[in-house]
Amino acid sequence: MKTDAELQRDVEAELAWDPAVTHTNVGVLVKDGVVTLTGHPASHAEKYAIEHAAQRVAGVRAVAVELQVKLPAGDERIDSDIAAAAERALSWNAFVPPGKVRIMVENGCVTLTGEVEWEYQRHAAEAAVGQLFGVRSVANQLVLRPQINPADIAAKIERALQRQAQRDARAITVSADGPYVTLRGKVHSWAERQAVQGVAWSAPGVASVRNELAIVP
Repeated sequence: MKTDAELQRDVEAELAWDPAVTHTNVGVLVKDGVVTLTGHPASHAEKYAIEHAAQRVAGVRAVAVELQVKLPAGDERIDSDIAAAAERALSWNAFVPPGKVRIMVENGCVTLTGEVEWEYQRHAAEAAVGQLFGVRSVANQLVLRPQINPADIAAKIERALQRQAQRDARAITVSADGPYVTLRGKVHSWAERQAVQGVAWSAPGVASVRNELAIVP
C-alpha cells in the first residue's frame, strides 16, 4: 500500500503528464489515501480533467475537490452568449435527445434541467456544455426517466461485469429494487469503482445507482 507521500507524488506526476492540465494551477494534499485538490483551473473543462487525473492514480481512496475556476482575461463570455453556444452544442451532439434539455446560465454557471432516458445522455449533455468558453461550472439536474420496463437488472449487470476480464466480478454484489441499483463489495482503485458504476448505468431501465463499493488497494 502506498504512503500518503507516495500518493501525492503519483498524483502530481499524473497531473503533469496530462496535457489538458496546467499543473501550476493545482495543489495536492493527501491524508489517509484521500486526495484534496486545490487551486484555480482556467476552465470548467480543465477542472474536470484535474479531477479525473487524480482518480486514475492507483491507491487513491477518495478525492475532495476544492477547485474554483478562474477564467483568464479574454475567456469571459456574457451569459446570453454562453446560453446560445450551449444550445448549439446540445443540438449538434448525437447523444443528446433533441428538445429534452433546458439551459439556464447565470454568471457563467450553467444549469441543465429536463428529462432523458439514459445516463449516457445525461453525461453527454454535461460534457457538451462543460467544454465551452466562459463556463465556470455545470449543475446537471437532468432527471432519468427510463422508458424500458426493468427486468432482471441485477443479473444483467453481473453478467456484464463477468464479461470484462479486467475486473474481479466475484468481489462485487449487485442488488436491484425495480430501477434502483445498489453496488457493494471491494475494488482496487477509484477508477475501477467508477468503471463498475458505469457498467451498472448501462443496463436498460436503470434510474439510479447507489455505489457502496469500498476501495481496497
